[in-house]
Amino acid sequence: MYLGVDYYPEQWDLDMVDEDLDTILELGANTIRIGEFAWCRMEKEEGQFDFSLFDTVINQAKAKGLNVIFGTPTATLPAWLAKKHPEVLSEFENGQKRSFGGRRNYCFNSDIYKDYSTKIISALLTHYKEESAIVSWQTDNEFGHEGSDICYCSNCHNKFQKFLQNKYNTITNLNETYGTIFWSQEYTNFDEIPLPLSTIATHNPSLRMDWELFLSESIENYSKFQVDLIKEIIPNAEVLHDFSGGGLTKHFDFAKVAAPLDIVAYNNYPVWGGQKEPVPPHDIAFNLSFMRGLKQQNFMITEAIMGAQGHDITGYLPRPNQAKMWSYQAMAYGCNSLLYFRYRSATKGAEQFCYGILDADNVKRRKFYEVQSFFKDICQYENMLYTPIENEVCIITDYQSMAAFRIQQQSILLDYDQELKNLYKPFHKNNIGVDVIPSEADFSKYKLVIAPLMIVWNKKFQTRAKEYVKHGGHIVFTYRTAVKDVHNNLTFKKWLPTNYDDLIGGYIFETESLQEFDCIPLKGSEHFENTTATAGVFREFIEPTTATTLFTYNDQFYDTYSAITENHFGQGMSYYLGTSLVPEDLNKFVEYLLNKVNIQGITTPEGVECIKRLDSNGKIYKFLINHTDKLQHVLDDILEPYEVKILG
Repeated sequence: MYLGVDYYPEQWDLDMVDEDLDTILELGANTIRIGEFAWCRMEKEEGQFDFSLFDTVINQAKAKGLNVIFGTPTATLPAWLAKKHPEVLSEFENGQKRSFGGRRNYCFNSDIYKDYSTKIISALLTHYKEESAIVSWQTDNEFGHEGSDICYCSNCHNKFQKFLQNKYNTITNLNETYGTIFWSQEYTNFDEIPLPLSTIATHNPSLRMDWELFLSESIENYSKFQVDLIKEIIPNAEVLHDFSGGGLTKHFDFAKVAAPLDIVAYNNYPVWGGQKEPVPPHDIAFNLSFMRGLKQQNFMITEAIMGAQGHDITGYLPRPNQAKMWSYQAMAYGCNSLLYFRYRSATKGAEQFCYGILDADNVKRRKFYEVQSFFKDICQYENMLYTPIENEVCIITDYQSMAAFRIQQQSILLDYDQELKNLYKPFHKNNIGVDVIPSEADFSKYKLVIAPLMIVWNKKFQTRAKEYVKHGGHIVFTYRTAVKDVHNNLTFKKWLPTNYDDLIGGYIFETESLQEFDCIPLKGSEHFENTTATAGVFREFIEPTTATTLFTYNDQFYDTYSAITENHFGQGMSYYLGTSLVPEDLNKFVEYLLNKVNIQGITTPEGVECIKRLDSNGKIYKFLINHTDKLQHVLDDILEPYEVKILG
């Protein structure tokens, strides 16, 4: 188990290292993470590599028994490279080059940048390939963060056109697939195809989907290039990448970038500059579950918050024990190693107000002792934290579907990320573990599968879904399922949801986008007889064939149409939510599902989590986590504000 801090010795006098490392040891840490933003110190001039600063740090760390996680420094290129090759810098949509300064301002499709990346990584890895203190190598830093997942430069334009040529082979195939006869957009050559820059009205949805796939592939390729290079030089190297949040809003598929990695790492910021308060507990839990789901294995956190954070605008200061509580929550959800960002606050540069364990005055205060107490306590549970989590429910994410809603939102209220978190919340409320997994992952082991907003259909997933239900599984679909094909086109002469009408036992008659969250009344039947409910965002009018209606719409024109249905299929059951239920009614529907699949939750007060974990010997532990600023009574125990107890 790695417990430690993010340490930036290049930002301080080198004679401070020995004292710093002693203080880090005093915390109870065993690991430091270094190097990710120090290219200019490793290669001050082109081809002149100098790792002496990090030799000193690593030698001193090793002498004190500290492990090292070393980051490749490619997230921040040196000034001499930007001056010599300004073409490596990425571009905004308006054609303006992103200025040198800031970070993550290179183009993933620049062959020149890849060449320079190869040189610095090769020199770094060759220099340290025998260094036993380095336990893991981190690639770059937070791919796609802060808008760096999009570039509109000529490199990207040229490679996008080649991407399309490789995909469609002939321009005729592309024209037919896109339907470019619409608005007289037929191309005669691939070099005529534009980037989807701002225009009058909107670009072709198929073009925009391919652009999303191209953006993702660009980052996938650059990431894999780094992993492969590290493995070539140090075959037994353990390689990780530190993902930022927002996995369902970025322009790349996190799961595909994670595939070649040994470890998924996450930078966990429940609150950031300008926020009045942290995001809700279920939101944090969803993000942690999403990270664990990328490879369906436990993960690590490379940046845990302790102080207030922000670049130009600072934010909420975590209350006493609150940041420590978030660290426990991460461990409960599958994190097995954790480092805090950062050891000490910077006095210079853009992150002066990203407060660390120590502030710039270098005085040990509350935050220091909170970290110390966390490290001392959590290291007792290493066996349990390395044991895989086995949940009975999963929520499926799908990159192409997310991209399709970004391209055509359809309802002004429809937010793919938020809708998935809304569906996660009732399970979280009942303290039921949920895996958040990509659509390519195997879901056959789960009792209950939630497949929300999968607007893009593909035959492989549909086959797996039908086999799952045939053999006794329960699956929940939502409105806007299987509307588009993989090219982001509607399907001709097919009932909606495309190729699912047998599975859901019905078809969609008509649809409507809504402008409120709570504007549609529903009337219950069967189990929900004499029950009313409310919905909004979007609605589809379901015409059942074999399905049973659980709710119908209860308004003047559409009271004969089903809103929510269930259908026996083989030995299992499918459910279709034709609209977005308000939270209290969604809670009732989830309770119904849990009873159907015989999953029981744990009742706790609002804002209190109870997460069960097993160790490798089958011993049960319970994390009791109080997210509130109030004293809470739970399971015959008492929790102080933001207190966590691990019972075993």
